[in-house]
Amino acid sequence: MHAGTPDPRWPTAKDPAEQTQAAVLVPLFLPSQTEPPSVVLTRRRSDLRRHAGEISFPGGRRDAADADLRETALREAEEEIGLARELVSPLGELQPISTFATNYLIHPFVGLIPPGQSWRASPREVDAVLELPLHDVRESRTRTEIERRGFTFEVDAYILDGHLIWGATFRIIEELLGRLRAGAFEDARLLLS
Repeated sequence: MHAGTPDPRWPTAKDPAEQTQAAVLVPLFLPSQTEPPSVVLTRRRSDLRRHAGEISFPGGRRDAADADLRETALREAEEEIGLARELVSPLGELQPISTFATNYLIHPFVGLIPPGQSWRASPREVDAVLELPLHDVRESRTRTEIERRGFTFEVDAYILDGHLIWGATFRIIEELLGRLRAGAFEDARLLLS
């Protein structure tokens, strides 16, 4: 194979117009005035057809009734973990993330929520709701081997309390941490400025 010819064994980026539009909410909360933020994630049910047992943010594909992708993220968070949309203070949007296997273009929306939520996980989709300190997530970064569909490969990941975070969720957290690195935690509304 010569230079400039794509290798057919590796997926290539899709045209965004051909991808399924989806959105996730990246909920952050400050456990106290002196502690850094924590992030809310879900562990998907192990019997789901796609992404079974994986750690993800609440979210999904855009419905025709959604006014925009931000509304998709808020609706999905309400459906999946019982987070009322009026409790979310928008902080900003991260770069869209493409998935190769499922052909989604995921738009991550970051929002600040009050601490101490009582989660109501959707019994159809969510096995558990996780609250993880971002500092601990960052410190758990590693490379590891995983097996999917009979193939073993090495990926960048976070492994925290037995939870493996990789793929699109890993890439969203990487960008979030990069955006937070320069900010102070005292004023959460400035975290993404």
